[in-house]
Amino acid sequence: MNNNLLSFKIFLEFMVKQMADIVDIAVSAGSFTTLVTAVQAAGLVDVLKSPGPFTVFAPNDDAFAKLPPGTIQTLVQNIPQLTRILKYHVVPGKLKQADLAQLGTVTSVEGSTIKIDCSDGFEVKNATVLAADIEADNGVIHVIDRVILMG
Repeated sequence: MNNNLLSFKIFLEFMVKQMADIVDIAVSAGSFTTLVTAVQAAGLVDVLKSPGPFTVFAPNDDAFAKLPPGTIQTLVQNIPQLTRILKYHVVPGKLKQADLAQLGTVTSVEGSTIKIDCSDGFEVKNATVLAADIEADNGVIHVIDRVILMG
């Protein structure tokens, strides 16, 4: 694990000790500004601050930067589609990497299935998990390197 990821994980674990929820962790981390903005635009903040529990596959800012130019602006103008994509990144329950490895697939809050592959690393659909099992008061976060889409 490189030094930036290690520092990031230590920071997040510190935040968890403060009983932070999923949203608080994402805001405090500083590397999820696009995700936080999207969650706010979609009106999902209260949901992700609720008791849950939830498992969130959280694309960092670098993941959003990989999308084609204009995609984020288009999604912010199409709130139903943005909401659907964001809900695809959330699974009911608190599922750590070991739990997900045993399941192989999970069903998102959006309703579509997500393939999990832990045979060589930790992948969620077509995304690599950069940091796993970041515990929050209302669930767990797995940081991913790309935005995942249904289909």
